[in-house]
Amino acid sequence: MTTLFEQTEKTFLAGLPTERFGGRIVVVQSENEAGRAVEALCREKSVGIDTETRPSFRRGVEHNVALLQVSTSDICFLFRLNLMGLPQSLVDFLCSPATQKIGLSLKDDFHRLHRLTPFKEQACVDLQTIAAAMGIRDMSLQKLYANVFRKRISKSAQLSNWEADVLSEKQLYYAATDAYTCLRLYERLDALRRTGDYRILRAPTSCAAPDSAQQAAPGGPKPKKSRKE
Repeated sequence: MTTLFEQTEKTFLAGLPTERFGGRIVVVQSENEAGRAVEALCREKSVGIDTETRPSFRRGVEHNVALLQVSTSDICFLFRLNLMGLPQSLVDFLCSPATQKIGLSLKDDFHRLHRLTPFKEQACVDLQTIAAAMGIRDMSLQKLYANVFRKRISKSAQLSNWEADVLSEKQLYYAATDAYTCLRLYERLDALRRTGDYRILRAPTSCAAPDSAQQAAPGGPKPKKSRKE
């Protein structure tokens, strides 16, 4: 039986090994490239998605989405929206009911994407909703992934310049890993929900083994959603 925690503290993450996307990363910078990427993605049943925006350090200043990353289990496409806008092929993909788009705090991502082009997304699954229904209070991708896989997602590139002329290797792997881990989390949580082969315990105090004995958490009030980290 898989042991999950009701809530994971940041101290638990410190001793965990770091997760990093091990597949192929493709940077997409033109409408033609976007069309070819979408053709490949349309063959998938589910994909992980995320966005990156250039950080603003001035109050009242907010930039548009610079990057949309869409990942399968072995390839991640990084769409540089700051260079080409939101191509129609990509809009059509986001609106298609044929492929599930898995993400975390998707409402925020799509709110920012709608500033570029109005559209109605379909077949979207938010990991926060799944986690809450299972009794997990972790709402950030980093904590939720540590809870389920006992691995840490590095956030060191989060506040980097996503509108740079050339994205660094660190940025490429950061972006790809975020989208990939959304897909992997969905596959694992969906399997656990279907089988019921899991138990929820109270928060860990250290980097404990998955089946360390702790008191099971009773049912409580529905957890509040928070922005992803």
